[in-house]
Amino acid sequence: MSALLTSWRRPAPVLTAVAAGLIGVGLFATPASAHTPKWTVTCSEVSVDLTDYESKVTNTVTITVDGKDLLPTEKFGSEFHKKLQLPRHSKEASVRLVVKAGDGDQFNHDDTKTSPVCEDSPEPTTAPSSPSATPSDTPSEDAPAPGDEAPSSAPAAPAGKDPSDDLAETGASSSTPVIAGTAAAVLLAGGGILLATRKRRAARH
Repeated sequence: MSALLTSWRRPAPVLTAVAAGLIGVGLFATPASAHTPKWTVTCSEVSVDLTDYESKVTNTVTITVDGKDLLPTEKFGSEFHKKLQLPRHSKEASVRLVVKAGDGDQFNHDDTKTSPVCEDSPEPTTAPSSPSATPSDTPSEDAPAPGDEAPSSAPAAPAGKDPSDDLAETGASSSTPVIAGTAAAVLLAGGGILLATRKRRAARH
């Protein structure tokens, strides 16, 4: 009977030791805090996601671009999420993220990334100087072609020519009154002859 009791009592210390070992492994396998900093940088923005930080302490995050504050030091608890627009830049910019964990310096995070230039960013260029105005060698469309010049409204009279000659050509000259007077005299004479003839005929009857 005593031998049977002894055989049941011996495994007890062994089971106790195994249980304690399992508990100890489980405790050490559970992390106190994951502290997961994730962030991305593009040509136009910075995206920050900080998770699994200790909420009972003060944690801070700071973001700079080429040494200038993009996000001044800001406090956060167990999580932090933010997207920030980067200023337009014509060359690559250096973006730095600094995270300080309040539960130990071993959880701090200091990282630097490069922001490329966006393809649609305007490149600084010097405006070309406007060419000085010069007369064009090509004739204007409105200018008449050689040989097509419009004739003058009235040709100039040749030097030394009497203007009265032009009047004679058009039927108006200095001899016009004389001709008119001669015609009138002829008409009067014819009228006188006709009257005389009629009187003579009347006298005969």
